[in-house]
Order: sequence, then structure tokens, then C-alpha cells
Amino acid sequence: MRIKAMLAALAVLMGPGAAGGVRAQAPIVIKFSHVVAPDAPKGQAAERFRVLAEQLTHGRVRVEVYPNSQLYKDKEELEALQLGAVQMLAPSLAKFGPLGVKEFEAFDLPYIFPTKAALYAVTEGPIGRNLLQKLESKGITGLAYWDNGFKVMSANRPLHTPADFHGLRMRIQGSKVLDVQMRALGAIPQVLAFSEVYPALRAHVVDGTENPPSNMLTQRMNEVQKYVTVSNHGYLGYAVIVNKKFWDGLPRDIREELEQAMREATAFEKTIAQRDNDAALEAIRKTGKTKVYTLTPQEQAEWRQALLPVQKQVEGRIGKDLIDAINQTTSRTATPMTAKAW
Repeated sequence: MRIKAMLAALAVLMGPGAAGGVRAQAPIVIKFSHVVAPDAPKGQAAERFRVLAEQLTHGRVRVEVYPNSQLYKDKEELEALQLGAVQMLAPSLAKFGPLGVKEFEAFDLPYIFPTKAALYAVTEGPIGRNLLQKLESKGITGLAYWDNGFKVMSANRPLHTPADFHGLRMRIQGSKVLDVQMRALGAIPQVLAFSEVYPALRAHVVDGTENPPSNMLTQRMNEVQKYVTVSNHGYLGYAVIVNKKFWDGLPRDIREELEQAMREATAFEKTIAQRDNDAALEAIRKTGKTKVYTLTPQEQAEWRQALLPVQKQVEGRIGKDLIDAINQTTSRTATPMTAKAW
């Protein structure tokens, strides 16, 4: 009688349909938090991963996506991941510097990636893999690199030469490299969380910022910026990461299915990032409220000249060997790469 009562109580706890036997185990929940809009490339890729993960695991995993800093701002999300409050993030690569993995700030170096092919030679090769492995000691497992794209500059005055930046308060992420970059241009860097950029621009707390066009449009920054300069001076990318303890504790077959979902979502993300940035730049241009200007080859050469010293200035932080390895890799994208320790 006591056993029957226990089974009845268990059936109530497990919900409808459980009285006839033990119900299938509840799905594993992955909370995937990010700070951009759902229609930004990262937002779309997160949603694609959700669909693929639930399909490939046959419902044994449920992915809950939280965009637009609904759960955490970009300064808070890494701590939340390490504590297990969320299981998955896709922070910008600059966020790993304050965590103690300063090598990731190499991705912030201006003009270090001349093409997307050169970039992928780094992220998809030994350098990219070695960098992700450095996160393991922080309780983090790196799964993939996602693109956002090359950045434009914006302000309420034209930015054609380095001299045009003099005295401007430019919003940056919390990256020492970006701090040095803006100072090299004569600007005053201001670190702000991504969710705070639009109100800060609107209130004239800062004068300008740098972003890929898709971020600028989806966050409506163009509404409070009169000028955009297509400079392609820097790259903004993300690393999709998970809590290491959570990931290692998953059954092997589920982990393999999630890895497959991530590979497919990553391929999707890379196809849409450039397309969405091109479309966003055209949409900004069509509003007629923001003037879009593309640097001439001569002007871009002047920007490169002003920003080249940044590499030397941050060698002590990032590591000269790593910077040299990236430069060597990007200069020979057509030849096989070999792993190098740094």
C-alpha cells in the first residue's frame, strides 16, 4: 500500500501521462544569453542553434535564448557563465582580456586582418584553437568563432582623417587595445556596456563609436549619429562558449549532437554576417539621416600609418610572438599553417 502511495505521489509530481509508468527524463536546459538584437547575425545564429540542437537531440535538450541583455549585460555575463547561472554565451572576443586571457585582444588590433580569408586562416587554424584552449583554466569551453564583421566609425562630425578624431569621446568595449587605438587617433576612449551605447549617444555622453553596420542599425545608433565612415579598420567577432563543468557532464552522445548543431549554426552565421552588414549599411544610407562615407585609398593609408604603432605598444600585453604569428599567417593564407607555441 505504501509503495502504491509513493508511485501515485510520483505520478502527480511528474505530471499528466506518468501514472502508467515512469515518464521520459526531462530535457536538459541550456540558457543561451547574448547582448545583441535577435535580428543581428549573432541573434539569428543563436536561434538557428536552438532549432538544430533541439532537432538533433530529439528533444532531449531545450535551448532558451535570451537576447538584448535580457539576463545580463556584457560585463556580467562571463561571471554568470562561470557560476553556472547560464550555460552558453557568445561574447565578443575583447571580453576575455579582463578575464585574464589577454591574448584574445589581438583580434582588436587595427588593420591586422586584411581580408576575411586571412581572418579565417587564424580562427580556423592552430592559432584559433590554441586561444580557445586557454579558456579551459577559467572554467570555460570554447566551441566556435562567430563573425560580426569589420567595423565602421561613427560620430556627429565627418571622420576622414585621424585629425578628425581629436578630442572626441569614443565609446569602446573594455579592451586595452581599443583604448590605445582611440588614443592613437587623438580620441578619448570611453568604456560602456553595449546596452548603454544608444542612450549615451543620444544624451551626448559620448560622441561616437565603432561597430559593424548590423550592430549599429539593429541598436538604432544611426538615429543619433550624423556620419558613418566605412573604414574597415577593425574586426568584431565572438566566441561561442559554454560552462566547462556543464559541458563535460553531458552524455557523450548529446555532446556530439550539440557539436554538430554548433558546426551547422556556425556555417550559417558566417554566410549571413557579411550579407547583413552590407544590407544594414545600405539601410542606414537610405534613411537620409546619416551620411555614409568610404575612405579613399589615400585616406585609409593615412589611418593605417596612424594606427600601426598600436601593435608595438601592446606587445607586452598580448605577446609579440602571438602578434608575429598572426601577421605571418595572414600574409600566407594560401599556404598550409603549422602550429606554434606562444
